[in-house]
Amino acid sequence: MPPRAAWRGSRGYSSRAHLSRCTHQRGQVGPCENAKVSPTGSRSRPFGIAACLVVAGAIGFIAALALTLDKIALLENPDAQLSCSFSVLIGCSTNLNSAQGAVFGLPNPLLGLAFWAAVVTVGVAILAGAQFARWFWLLLNLGIAGSLALVVWFIAQSIFVLRVLCPWCMATWAVTIPVFLLVTLYSISSGIIPAPTAVRRAAGVAYGWIPPITVLCYLVVAFLAQWQLDVLGQVLLLVS
Repeated sequence: MPPRAAWRGSRGYSSRAHLSRCTHQRGQVGPCENAKVSPTGSRSRPFGIAACLVVAGAIGFIAALALTLDKIALLENPDAQLSCSFSVLIGCSTNLNSAQGAVFGLPNPLLGLAFWAAVVTVGVAILAGAQFARWFWLLLNLGIAGSLALVVWFIAQSIFVLRVLCPWCMATWAVTIPVFLLVTLYSISSGIIPAPTAVRRAAGVAYGWIPPITVLCYLVVAFLAQWQLDVLGQVLLLVS
């Protein structure tokens, strides 16, 4: 290589290296780090989450549909015997006829139909190869967090106020908890939700523990129900 060409090459390399250092010094993201922070970049799509969204969304949609049909039956005949009503403790009619059954002025099952249909749609879209922008994941997280907040409130109302357990409602509770954990921990660990490195690492570790964390949540709800309602005693009376 001629001396002048070699000088140009080394100068170009030095300039690029200097630019890279300046870029990192200013707190910007270098080319080798794009895959870590871009939710629509080269990161592989979360097909596992997508499959869980489809399955959980289908279960939630079926539960919401069953509650919607039961609500229609109660509107037609307030004394109708619903298929989910087994005893004073286990049934759907009390929840559907209460003020808690229409929080925003509409029957809760109608909101559930819309929400779970959207969850299934997102899961199917990811399985089909769709890649969503960061803002979409943030909105999805916000919606799922809101649904979890409502579920926690419904659990408290069912156990401590209405003192009755609705089977289809419990099916909704059962799928909302793992969906929230999956989407939220994924969003934090992958950088979609901004968080310090230590928090992202903790979310990544917790992501692998979602099944036992979900079971622990179930056990907490079961303990509260048993403590307040003596569910086991009522079930034994029902089957005896």
